[in-house]
Amino acid sequence: MTEPPAIRKTALDATHRALGATMTDFAGWDMPLRYGSEREEHLAVRSTAGLFDLSHMGEITLTGPQAAELLDHALVGNLSKLAVGRARYTMICDADGGILDDLIVYRLDDQEYLVVANASNAQTVLDALVARQDGFGAEVRDDRDSYALIAVQGPAAAGILKQLTGFDVDGLRYYAGERDMVAGKSALIARTGYTGEDGFELFVSPGDAVAVWEALTEAGREAGLTPCGLSCRDTLRLEAGMPLYGHELSTALTPFDAGLGRIVKFEKTANEGRFVGRDALAAAAEKAATAPPRKLVGLVSEGRRVPRAGYPVVAGGAVVGEVTSGAPSPTLGKPIAMAYVDAAHAEPGTEGVAVDIRGSHEPYEVVALPFYKRA
Repeated sequence: MTEPPAIRKTALDATHRALGATMTDFAGWDMPLRYGSEREEHLAVRSTAGLFDLSHMGEITLTGPQAAELLDHALVGNLSKLAVGRARYTMICDADGGILDDLIVYRLDDQEYLVVANASNAQTVLDALVARQDGFGAEVRDDRDSYALIAVQGPAAAGILKQLTGFDVDGLRYYAGERDMVAGKSALIARTGYTGEDGFELFVSPGDAVAVWEALTEAGREAGLTPCGLSCRDTLRLEAGMPLYGHELSTALTPFDAGLGRIVKFEKTANEGRFVGRDALAAAAEKAATAPPRKLVGLVSEGRRVPRAGYPVVAGGAVVGEVTSGAPSPTLGKPIAMAYVDAAHAEPGTEGVAVDIRGSHEPYEVVALPFYKRA
């Protein structure tokens, strides 16, 4: 009988337990779900700053003279045009255009890239990149054990980080990353995040994770820095209208289905413009421009009942869509959801739309995404 794989623990596991975190199995990792009130953690990120352990994310390094060409072939973006020190949101698709994962790619040097995949898809992404590297002068390396990832997110994040580094924090642009020192430890400092707030993600050695976490905690004490779990990270990203793989994204959907066709770059110069899934994605682009079957929208209720993933969206007695993510919004004080709905019911302000919540049709307003934008 095959033993189930062991649950992996991050380098900060003992720290989370000492803080009284409620832990949960997430994609094979033992991760903090919350430390106390998830609502208070959520509001701390919106008002001051939150501290997250994201070490479950999957890091894959590509190096070599044709690393850029390999990424242009393997992903939907034009990564060869990415400047050193910058990052880009992109996706990896299968030959049919279905989304295998959404990614952030950092260009660390002329011949070095860091691909960051979702924890649940990290092995899938690694396997796909390895399978697609034939014929390219590039190495694909699994670096998941080489990094711990700590995020500081919120309006006070920059001020907290400034106390621990001589690096020009204010000068770092959004979606950029550079190597420097934080609390005396080597780090890749990236101005990226998944909360809708300004913030930074720090890629450090697992052996340095506790020291960096503790230094950030001390530096942020006066500002109200709060340790935050995965639960509030989900409501933060939902308010910001950011998709989550397995909810808004899947192999059954193309980037165009998800309203993210803008990240697909057909005009690549590398590989004569060919990349995995190109033909299927070109057909999906044409379909989306002429007769999109469904669109991703926001839904807001004045009531109190919360829709969950999989609940039907109805109008005129017929099912016109399906909820992909739903939760109470701590910032808006109302239930919110993202849903794919028929194009005829997707315009903001469309009347007569409801969510079937256990047999009761609860009225919801169709709104444009995101629900929340920082000032």
